[in-house]
Amino acid sequence: MKRLNLPAQLQTLSLVELEELAGEIRELILTTVAKNGGHLAPSLGTVELTLALYSVFDFSKDRLIWDVGHQAYTHKILTGRRDTFHTLRTLGGITGFPKRVESPFDSFGVGHASTSISAALGFLIASEIEKVKRKVIAVIGDGALTGGMAFEALNHAGQLKKNLLVVLNDNEMSIDKNVGALSEYLSKIRLKPQFHRAKKEFEEFVKNIPFRDLSEKILLAANSVKAGVSAAVFPGAMFEALGFTYLGPIDGHDIGGLKDVFSRVGVINAPVLIHVNTTKGKGYPPAETAPEKFHGVGKFDKATGQVIKKKSPPSYTEIFSQAVIDCAARDERIVAITAAMPTGTGLKKFAERFPHRFFDVGIAEEHAVTLAAGMAAGGLRPVVAIYSTFMQRAYDQILHDVCLQNLPVLLCLDRAGLVGEDGATHHGAFDLAYLRTIPNMNILAPKDENELRQMIFAAFTQDKPVAIRYPRGAGLGVNVEAQPSEISWGKAEVVKQSQSAEVAIFAVGTMVKACVEASRLLNDKKISADVVNVRFVKPFDTELIKQSARSAKLLVTCEEGTLNGGFGSAVAEFLADEKISTPLLRLGIKDEFIEQGTRAELLDMCGLTAEKIAQRILVRLNELIFGFLTVTT
Repeated sequence: MKRLNLPAQLQTLSLVELEELAGEIRELILTTVAKNGGHLAPSLGTVELTLALYSVFDFSKDRLIWDVGHQAYTHKILTGRRDTFHTLRTLGGITGFPKRVESPFDSFGVGHASTSISAALGFLIASEIEKVKRKVIAVIGDGALTGGMAFEALNHAGQLKKNLLVVLNDNEMSIDKNVGALSEYLSKIRLKPQFHRAKKEFEEFVKNIPFRDLSEKILLAANSVKAGVSAAVFPGAMFEALGFTYLGPIDGHDIGGLKDVFSRVGVINAPVLIHVNTTKGKGYPPAETAPEKFHGVGKFDKATGQVIKKKSPPSYTEIFSQAVIDCAARDERIVAITAAMPTGTGLKKFAERFPHRFFDVGIAEEHAVTLAAGMAAGGLRPVVAIYSTFMQRAYDQILHDVCLQNLPVLLCLDRAGLVGEDGATHHGAFDLAYLRTIPNMNILAPKDENELRQMIFAAFTQDKPVAIRYPRGAGLGVNVEAQPSEISWGKAEVVKQSQSAEVAIFAVGTMVKACVEASRLLNDKKISADVVNVRFVKPFDTELIKQSARSAKLLVTCEEGTLNGGFGSAVAEFLADEKISTPLLRLGIKDEFIEQGTRAELLDMCGLTAEKIAQRILVRLNELIFGFLTVTT
């Protein structure tokens, strides 16, 4: 591997050398992910596939588009990032997903599912208009193929009859087991590869039918029979009905076989879909045995496969899981929905307890939300659990299907805020802003895991849309009440109060703890600061804002989300509308995408640690009352 400097050199290697290289790449991926965490199982499953693609195509001029990017580590290693691969997913290092600014071989930035075919078709159209001859290949997994956007792109590509190559990487999984009719359809093809041979034989037979001697009516009937029989004996006919030439399924770990097929598709002047079977976690027994565990994994012991975990309190996800189960045990109308992530969202236990009230829709967030709207209109109380970054995909459905009709759908947004090493594509930094603008929407953010439980119980008592956003990872270790205390809807909570506070800090969710600590640091500087747990971003506690504005020299908002349109913006709008002139300092994430790194590193970078919050407040006070306060660091 060390003597390879350019991906084009792969075309000079023998089959034996390519197989040896596959082993070296697997070892590098395994060693790096064990140390840094990452998407291990998907990338181990595509080593041979990636090598075969680079052995046939010249991606200095051709274009390779990955879907999601979970499976692209081999691609990164082969395209000039071998020596920096040890920095994978670390602050300042290489990202866990293809990113255009990182390499010219990263043709399209990805991180969310079902985008590759649309992007690849766009590249192909651009190449034709620019009169550049190139092959464009999209690699999409069977999980990502459950997303409606993928089918929109397949339909359009088939209609345009462009010379697009789609590689369907079928490993029978997305993150959890695939669900739905498409998964069952692909299973039929996997189980009966002889159908492809039958199709070829049938087509040869049809070619020999003397159609010219038949009347027009008989000809139409014969064509109908041909189409019907073809669909019956060849499950790949679904793709062919969309205008694609279907090839497969073929062994995705046979480099020679893959190279042979890729070399031959150039003669087909039409969209082609090659169905490739791969094994998620290939070459590492623990990942092959439990691919869902090693899909996206933290640091682990390479020798044993045991994930290295520090002892910590229950996660927010675990608290959410139990709270929804407890509510569902009391109310048979409660149903739960997720989009291909029952394990990640914590709904797997709900599914085990209430299998007939649980629905995994696959990678189809838009459908999940409108399905919930239909359920709510029909008298049920649905909860939709989706990561914050993926809920962005269902904005119109939230607005049009849920909020416009004021339906009681509970949206639970896990992984809100800065999620860490997965980086810009996965940070849940925009939910407060994109939800706050929607009429009828109620937005809550808990300060700790017990308050999350309280909010879930409270949400099911409301006959309106509610969204609760909460962070990734462990809670704070507070006592979690079996019977949650009631919370007053729309009312904030003062968690630290002084006699005559100079500063009033309104903290959202995860920022409450940091702001309480910041107030202690300010107290050391002889500055008194109240801290308010906002709890309700919408509707927020306007009376408490007014009260604080009358007594404090400075109002501060602090949120782990984008400042543009977030809670701070809501307060600024309110102060302007009420003609309140008390100065306001808004703290949060600036108008930029945040890279990968540990959560602690990213919070520090965004100025959202206790020390930096206190320092920003001191600086602003110094500006307001210059000469009254001496700022020291």
